[in-house]
Amino acid sequence: MRQKLADLEERARRAEEGGGAARAKAQREKGKLTARERVAILLDPGSFSELGRFVEHRCHDFGLQDNRPSGDGVVAGHGTIDGRTVHVFSQDFTVFGGSLSSANAEKIVNVMDLAIRNGRPVIGLCDSGGARIQEGVASLGGYADLFLRNTLASGVVPQVSVILGPCAGGAVYSPAITDFVFVVDGISQMFVTGPDVVKTVTHEEVTHEELGGAEVHASRSGVAHFRSATEAEAILGVRRLLRYLPSNNHETPPSAPVAEPPAGSAEQLLDIVPDDPGKSYDVLDVIRRVADAESVLEVQPEFARNIVTAFVRLGGRSAGVIANQPAVLAGVLDIDASMKAARFIRFCDAFNIPLVTFEDVPGFMPGVDQEHSGIIRHGAKLLYAYCEATVPKLTVILRKAYGGAYDVMSSKHIRGDLNLAWPTAEIAVMGAKGAVNILHRREIAAADDPSARAAELEDAFRERFAHPYRAAALGFLDDVVDPRTTRSRLISALEALAEKRDRNPPKKHGNIPL
Repeated sequence: MRQKLADLEERARRAEEGGGAARAKAQREKGKLTARERVAILLDPGSFSELGRFVEHRCHDFGLQDNRPSGDGVVAGHGTIDGRTVHVFSQDFTVFGGSLSSANAEKIVNVMDLAIRNGRPVIGLCDSGGARIQEGVASLGGYADLFLRNTLASGVVPQVSVILGPCAGGAVYSPAITDFVFVVDGISQMFVTGPDVVKTVTHEEVTHEELGGAEVHASRSGVAHFRSATEAEAILGVRRLLRYLPSNNHETPPSAPVAEPPAGSAEQLLDIVPDDPGKSYDVLDVIRRVADAESVLEVQPEFARNIVTAFVRLGGRSAGVIANQPAVLAGVLDIDASMKAARFIRFCDAFNIPLVTFEDVPGFMPGVDQEHSGIIRHGAKLLYAYCEATVPKLTVILRKAYGGAYDVMSSKHIRGDLNLAWPTAEIAVMGAKGAVNILHRREIAAADDPSARAAELEDAFRERFAHPYRAAALGFLDDVVDPRTTRSRLISALEALAEKRDRNPPKKHGNIPL
């Protein structure tokens, strides 16, 4: 027995070495961690249980039959984060560049199948050169097996990808299906076709970083949800994210001790939203004074900045916030903002996370480019997501709620559970200036002083329509509230709606606008 145990220990040691000390050193010299170091940061100390550490590839071509490292380029298993079980795989770039073989694909698939069956999140630490060319179609089949599991797991368990190296070709589609993608400056790269192919086909000169670096995907393409300066920061970010999420679609999100906002936060709400509807402000200043202290985790903060999506806590409960951002493009809804918010809403709805909407929206973005690029179908995604959602939906209209955007942003008409407004709210088909120019165009043109007459008519319009009380009289608002009571009203509503049960008509699935 002792001899066999010694053999086991030696085999385990070789498996933990991966591609060897020299390649691990080269990895660190690039500012990167090894696959096992990443797992150690992600999971609670001592909680990792590895699966498949002695798996070897099955390729007999190109000399690979003489090089069969244990584990075959991926570390896989399960452990805990804050005491909750998660399943994880970490690709090892020191072994064949982390390339996907049929054998290590089976290890990843096994982890994902366990995650689905056990109702536990799955986290992928991705650092791979792509499909293992020497295996041909077998490695491609491995990717397809992953894509299928990503799709089956969607809406069942949270899926998180951390891009910690190159991710090219078909390999990008697995992270794209997952719920959240983390990237790291100077390390993460994602593209369907690399710079060489781009140059050949389109004659464009572009670097790897310019084509698919962290900044590109965090701020322009919207592929990434979180961007970090270091690998450790990104991995610790995953731990923080999971604190807001349930382990599966049958559970409620974990709660936390209530952390009251700093003293004076409620009083400060009175001075954030300007009386002048043409002036901007940062809606995050409102959110941070309403939510539990230090609880705001913004999602995709660099992409489509005219809308804010974030996880927060209210009275210790997890909630998803969607807020128009007047500080960027006046908070208008455009294509990117609609898509960003729609996917966030659908994630929250899938995992029983209540939705809180802070509304200050002048409408949808006008313009030829937006129309030709499909603002109709993309804006409809946001509408569809809100309509479809059955979790508690709370809305606070801070200021403008104009036109179709009023309907879309979780109005009472699309099953909003609690719809509140501040006294500064303006609910109308459009702003006073635009409305007067349409309704009184001839009268203004015939006036001795057109500008003065237009101003008078605008004042009259605001007096009649630019307030929340007409909507409240019609029952479209549940209450008009003192801003200082916003936090207590939302917390009370979340408690009252904690056992909400709502169902959509039976169907296989809807057909969301694309």
